[in-house]
Parts: sequence; C-alpha cells; structure tokens
Amino acid sequence: MATPLPNPTTLKAGTARDDAWRRCLAAAPEAFRDDRVLNLWNGAWHADGRALPATTPVDGSPVAGPPRLDTAAAHRAVRASLDQHRAWRHVPLAERRARVAATLDALAHHRDLLALLLVWEIGKPWRLARADVDRAIDGVRWYVDGIDTLLGERTPLPGPVSNIASWNYPMSVLVHAVLVQALAGNAVIAKAPTDGGVSCLTLACALAAREGVPVTLVSGSGGQLSEALVRAPEIGCVSFVGGRDTGARVATDVADLGKRHILEQEGLNTWGIWDFTDWPRLTAAIPKLFDYGKQRCTAYPRFVVQRDAFDAFLAAYLPAVRTLRVGHPLAVADPADPYPELDFGPLINAAKAKELTDQVAEAIDRGAVPLHRSAPDPARFLPGQDTGAYVHPVTLLNPPPSSPLHHAEPFGPVDTIVLVDTEAELLAAMNASNGALVATLSTDDERTYERLVPQIRAFKVGHGVPRSRGDREELFGGFGASWRGAFVGGDLLIRAVTEGPAGERLPGNFPEYHLMP
Repeated sequence: MATPLPNPTTLKAGTARDDAWRRCLAAAPEAFRDDRVLNLWNGAWHADGRALPATTPVDGSPVAGPPRLDTAAAHRAVRASLDQHRAWRHVPLAERRARVAATLDALAHHRDLLALLLVWEIGKPWRLARADVDRAIDGVRWYVDGIDTLLGERTPLPGPVSNIASWNYPMSVLVHAVLVQALAGNAVIAKAPTDGGVSCLTLACALAAREGVPVTLVSGSGGQLSEALVRAPEIGCVSFVGGRDTGARVATDVADLGKRHILEQEGLNTWGIWDFTDWPRLTAAIPKLFDYGKQRCTAYPRFVVQRDAFDAFLAAYLPAVRTLRVGHPLAVADPADPYPELDFGPLINAAKAKELTDQVAEAIDRGAVPLHRSAPDPARFLPGQDTGAYVHPVTLLNPPPSSPLHHAEPFGPVDTIVLVDTEAELLAAMNASNGALVATLSTDDERTYERLVPQIRAFKVGHGVPRSRGDREELFGGFGASWRGAFVGGDLLIRAVTEGPAGERLPGNFPEYHLMP
C-alpha cells in the first residue's frame, strides 16, 4: 500500500502571489504599477485602458486583470507599430539577431519568475510552467542560430504582425512567435489573452522592449479590438490561435482584405484503436495525454475503439487514468518541500469548470455511459481553499450526438469513447470535426497504418504515439476547419511572415488553394 501524502497546509516558500508580484515590480518597474499592469505601445508603457477585476484559477484569489483598451486607443497603438516597423525592417540582420538573443538571455535569467506567473495566472503545475518558458527560449534560439539560412533573400512584410492567441501557452506559442517575427524584420503586436497570462506576457515584453525589440502589448475585448488588430490597413499579417467561432470571423475579415494570415483553430483530435494488441504501450501513454488537464490544442479527448477490443482497451486505460494527480500547484505540507508532482491543476476559470461539468451531466442524462469519474484528493489541496475551477478526470462512452462532447473539443479532462465495427466507421469517427491538428492510430500492422493514414484528416498522425505542435524545424498546420492560412514551424514560420519571389504560393490552407509542404 502506498504511503499516504501528508496533508498540505501552506504554500511552497517564496511562491505566494504577493511574492511573485513584488518580484515583477523589482524586475520591470516600468511595466507594473501598484496593483496593475500597463499597456506597451509606441515604445512606452501607458497606464491606459480599464483594468477589469480578475482572479487566479488556483484558489480564486485576486490577480491583476488586463487593462482593456477601446478601439480608438488600439488604432493609435497600431499606427505607432507601423512607424516602428518601417524603421525596424531596415535594421541590419546582425543587430536584430543580437537584440533578440539578448532578450532570450533576459528571459532565461527570469525563468522561474515567468514560470511562477504562469502557475498563478493560468494554473499550470510547476513542471509544465517551466517547460513552457524553456520551449519559448530554446525554440527562438534555434531561429537565432539559423536565421541567415532561413531568411535568405526574403524581406519583411509591408506592416507589423498582429498576434491574437489563446491563454494556454503564453510563452511557447505567443512569445515564441513574436520574437521570431521580429527576428525576421517585422514589428510585432500582441494582444494579451482576456482569460489569463497578462502579467507573464507583460514581463516578457518588458524584457524584449529593453533590448530594443519593437513589440507592442495591448489588452482588450476581441470584438472591440478586431477593427484595429485584424482589419486595420497598417497590419501586414494576422496570427491567430483560438477557437473556431472566433477564428471563422477573423478568417472572413482577412480573406476579404487579402491580408497574410496564420489562423490555428481547434479540432477534435482523435486516437484510433484498430487490430491492436500492445496494451502496455497504451497504458504508458495515457497519463501524459492529460498534461495541463487537456487544455491544449493538441490534446486527445476522443478515443475511437474497435468494438471487439473494447474490453482489452478498458483493462489498459482505466488503471492508467486512475493514477492521475490533480491539485493545487503550490500546496505543500512544509514550505521547504519540493513542488507538488501533478498532472494538472485547475482549468482556466470556474466558469469553464462549471460549463464542462454541466456538459458531462447533460451527456449522461441523454445516454452517455460514465466509465470513470475521479474524486478530489484532500491531500492535494489547502484546507478550505476555493476549488471552483478544478475538474477531475471523467470518461464517457458514446456521448449523444446532441452533446457538445460528441463533436467539439472539451478543452478539459474529459475523455469520450466511440465504438466502431468497420474501418469505414473508424475513419468517419476520427474525422468527425472536419479536420484536426493531430491524430494517432494504434494498430499492429504497418500496412494497415499506411493504408488508413491518408484518409485521416489531421496534419500530423502518429503511429501509436501522440503528436505535438513541435519545436524548431518541425512543421505545423491543420486540415479542414482546424487551420486557415499559412502553415508554420521551421522555415515555414519565416516564410509566413516575410515576402519572397513574386507570385509565391505559401504552403497552407487558403480560400483559393491548399498546399502541403
């Protein structure tokens, strides 16, 4: 029998939210003021915008909210970014490389503070928060080292790149993209996600701005700022990461304007099981799929399982899902204890947790079969803490077609299983969302895998292993409604934010063509 965990009673030493805030004020006093963060535009920090109240998903306590600009202020920021762009595009590549490299050194120096901000603002466990910071730094260094070859004779875009990204990967997706775009010769604009991560982004942008990188950071509602950040004529490219509803509106705008764009949208990433027997391999993979509570664009929330193998699948799946560790990311029994080892902490907020819990209850009410439901472990939470944003793993068999869990990504720790009897049913179930970013097929026979993979509408398909967004030279995109515009990763990211020969057709998913790398 496993030794029970000692009940946590406190936070790990030096990790309180107030500790993190004091460290931000010391590290970048120009960007933080009293209890709020500032907006960065025209090369200066501004105490403009209306700061809305915000809370951390970790325990519901207050954190700094985004200072939301109105449309007029956002337009002023965009015009100022164009002025920066016109100057920056003529800065020699060697100098751009030196400034971005200096930014990476500063980010590395403040690595643990950036990670701690991610814990408090978006609920990432310590291990995953540090990984997010490290992936940003290491990924951009790869571009810094190879930019001469990657860039070649290509030139910056006519205007700055506007970045609108979701809250789940502020560093390894948003900051990474911003620094690579700047390295390629563009001024860059980043919209702080409304749901979390604004302090982490503020610190990262402050460090970049100190090194002379032309970065703009603004906050506001997507509806109000889209006129400036998407449709303004000054914008040279729109880079978006988020859901399909918002992405579709952005896609319509950029298509009408003929504007360069990179739109990464969600899809229902699926894991298929067909003529498969290596169950220990699957058992080992299951816990990793729950990293950050499946709040990832490359999470796998759907298993499509051959009916004849369902009993063997459950025997492999259930023991693995029962090992998952969920709790407060900083709660310890003694302040000197190491950080808790967790698979995930809270969802992004209590509203999302309630929405997902209600969807599960409704799906069961309409006929889905609950195969697994985890219960909270008190030994992973502080006594009396607010746990409204926490959802514990749930697995449902055959969610009804009327349920959002049947056709959309839940963005939380809810797995659904669909049983199939034929290969045609397998493919139809794996392609239920009209395109996905990743998929996996577990089958013993290599020829079966090679025959079925071309019919799975995902940009990346793994053979019995999960696929990820990737780093450095690895390309990334999506099929169908999961992606619009230029593909990225490796040299494609540089090509997406620069201009090449006249008449060039970029690899990507555009209204007029679809071109794979």
